[in-house]
Amino acid sequence: MAVRAEGQGGARELYAAAAECLATADPQEKCAKTRAYAAAFFEGRLPLDPEAPPPAPIRFPGRPERPRLVHPKHLPKRGLGSLAGRAAFLHAIAHIELNAVDLAWDAVYRFRDFPPGFAEDFVRTADDEARHFQLLAARLAELGHAYGDFDAHNGLWEMAEKTAHSALARMALVPRVLEARGLDVTPGLIARLRDVGDMESIAVLEVILREEVAHVAAGSRWFRWLCEQEGRKPWPTFAGLVRAYGSQAVRGPFNLEARRAAGFDEEEIAALPGLAEG
Repeated sequence: MAVRAEGQGGARELYAAAAECLATADPQEKCAKTRAYAAAFFEGRLPLDPEAPPPAPIRFPGRPERPRLVHPKHLPKRGLGSLAGRAAFLHAIAHIELNAVDLAWDAVYRFRDFPPGFAEDFVRTADDEARHFQLLAARLAELGHAYGDFDAHNGLWEMAEKTAHSALARMALVPRVLEARGLDVTPGLIARLRDVGDMESIAVLEVILREEVAHVAAGSRWFRWLCEQEGRKPWPTFAGLVRAYGSQAVRGPFNLEARRAAGFDEEEIAALPGLAEG
């Protein structure tokens, strides 16, 4: 689908572009707009407008009619030994990446009291996540499936809604908990795909794993910046937010190398097992 350099809807400033991408329902159109607007932003053609209207209350982003959203416990467990099982697995990752596009744009749109580097980090994240979705959608097509063919859950966006009032909570709980979980589990998933010889899917996951480190690192960087602004100690603040929001996503085993690269310091690395135990 062709998208004009400034985005199909013609947004002239970044907050309007973010809102447009969030509202777009078709996944491929959302990703095409995201990539076009990101390119325009980094080329200096999509400015941050200090006079833009304030952000509207958070709402469910534009999504297609399918996939059907169900409670996670209602999602069937599928092995990777069959084509259908691998397709369902890749579909689940694609759903995460599409949510991540919206999460990155919502951070840009909603949280504005930051230095310019904040928007740069999360526009870049949105662009990466859109490309990841496109890679996964292409691999799904090779397996005879499309996004929407399997049920999915809404846990990522539910966390966005819970943290819409607080940039501190958002930075702690989305990049440093939910996205960091991907750093932990993806190496094992790659190993399982290697066991069944699916090197094409492995190639996609390796790109995602490598680039997700920078996304978690952006969350770490701005979480610490906020803690400094508010006179907070990062680790007790992070642990307190995880416990307050009841997140169950902090659990081992941990990919310590990736977490270090993503901005977790040695105090945090040492304390993660205790946080996982509750």
